[in-house]
Amino acid sequence: MSGARGAGPALVALLLAASVLSAALLAPGDSPERGAEAAPPRDLDKKKHVELKMDQALLLIHNELHGTNMTVYWNSERCYHCLFQILVNVSWSGKPGKPSIAAVALSTQHGSLLQLNDTLEEKEICSLDDFHNWISKAINSRETDRLINSELGSPGRAGSIGGEAQQEAWHPPSALPRLRSIDTFRGLALILMVFVNYGGGKYWYFKHSSWNGLTVADLVFPWFVFIMGSSIFLSMTSMLQRGCSKFRLLGKIAWRSFLLFCIGVVIVNPNYCLGPLSWDKVRIPGVLQRLGVTYFVVAVLELIFAKPVPESCASERRCFSLRDIILSWPQWLFILLLESIWLGLTFFLPVPGCPTGYLGPGGIGDLGKYPNCTGGAAGYIDRLLLGDDHIYQHPSSAVLYHTKVPYDPEGILGTISSIVMAFLGIQAGKILLYYKDQTKDILIRFTAWCCFLGLISVALTKISENEGFIPINKNLWSISYVTTLSSFAFFILLILYPIVDVKGLWTGTPFFYPGMNSILVYVGHEVFENYFPFQWKLEDNQSHKEHLTQNIVATALWVLIAYILYKKKVFWKI
Repeated sequence: MSGARGAGPALVALLLAASVLSAALLAPGDSPERGAEAAPPRDLDKKKHVELKMDQALLLIHNELHGTNMTVYWNSERCYHCLFQILVNVSWSGKPGKPSIAAVALSTQHGSLLQLNDTLEEKEICSLDDFHNWISKAINSRETDRLINSELGSPGRAGSIGGEAQQEAWHPPSALPRLRSIDTFRGLALILMVFVNYGGGKYWYFKHSSWNGLTVADLVFPWFVFIMGSSIFLSMTSMLQRGCSKFRLLGKIAWRSFLLFCIGVVIVNPNYCLGPLSWDKVRIPGVLQRLGVTYFVVAVLELIFAKPVPESCASERRCFSLRDIILSWPQWLFILLLESIWLGLTFFLPVPGCPTGYLGPGGIGDLGKYPNCTGGAAGYIDRLLLGDDHIYQHPSSAVLYHTKVPYDPEGILGTISSIVMAFLGIQAGKILLYYKDQTKDILIRFTAWCCFLGLISVALTKISENEGFIPINKNLWSISYVTTLSSFAFFILLILYPIVDVKGLWTGTPFFYPGMNSILVYVGHEVFENYFPFQWKLEDNQSHKEHLTQNIVATALWVLIAYILYKKKVFWKI
């Protein structure tokens, strides 16, 4: 609490009453986060009932200031440089000695800032900034759930880009072993995605960050992109070694990319009970759509510059240390050019009504100076090329920053960054193949990439959520987001590869099974999300415990389905 400026003892009493009562009077119900039920004070008997939802507390404000009408404003500690918003007006009762009372509900998830102003004179009386674990987003949990984007990556199974064998100048080495660590990693990300999309127990850290920063939900999509890159290289190399022509592979790549894009459009535009969907409102970008475009670009890039894996490197231990990078110098030049385009457009493209190089959320962020500038150049390009009606209408920034313009987290400009991340996944695949049976060399390179990308993230973000040169941002798919999540991905492979593939200490169960059938699990969990037994009516819809139980059961059912399909050798491949 920062203390009152120019206020007397009555104001101190007001602040104490507000802080004590708001902490003491928690919402009734079965949620483990709430305390025991408390009867409302008699002063509230004649007040309108305040319905408390999950993770909310009751804040009572007593106005004992003679002849003063107050306006209480709020802001969230998570809302960076945001305008204060009106919470409630508390008028003087008109009777000396009898305080007027206002009751409002506040969530207990994040810290909140409160400010008291004189309503008539519009001047600040005092501010309170010590409300630990509160947040200002006063929206119901169902609306928040709608703001969670579906997230999926595309598994590129080794040998899945089939074709008739045609003899070429590729040496036919021994068949490439299937790496269970890759499928395990993919399955881990998939199961996490299913749990998050089903609600994650309604906990805030299983929902996407409103703008800058990371939550658990923000990890899933980039990991799929990374693993897709690794699988593309291993699969393509296997096909070429078996004599499949590049022309036939190109046809397979184009067809698979087209299918991913089309399935994605269907998935993000559900209209099962509302009648035909108008074409002028169809959302064009989406997770599978971005995966389809990313897959096409990186696969064609690798196909054009594909080279046989030298037998000497696959079988001997004397391979120069940078072979996996030097042999790919044309691809690296292309990727660096793409990233330069992202940086140039992001920081130098003029956006009408917005500052050049703007990376903020718009809305009430930046003190409300740029309300319609959500996403800067990324949002502008989508609205210009696709139109407002064909991009996502309820971005996560609307929760905290109250943005009004549509913004798509899977938009056009961010696709460049996903291509970069998929190519880093290809780099991991090349390490696994070029240094096959050389565990020490593989682990050294995984460690080097993990540290190198991590250092880039440190430099770009200054180890800060909002104050860095380029903050970590899933909505923008900023370059720091790509380097950070790629660093995490290399670290996970650093752990999984020796445990699963080298030592055999863990088979990858249960994540291995959904990792082998990820397209089917993804489409299935989206289509049947609202059907029993994946969802049922809860006794207390405001209980974390009941939501968590339901979401765990639904996720476990998809693991079981994936296991049964694996045993029956049923795989859905595109």
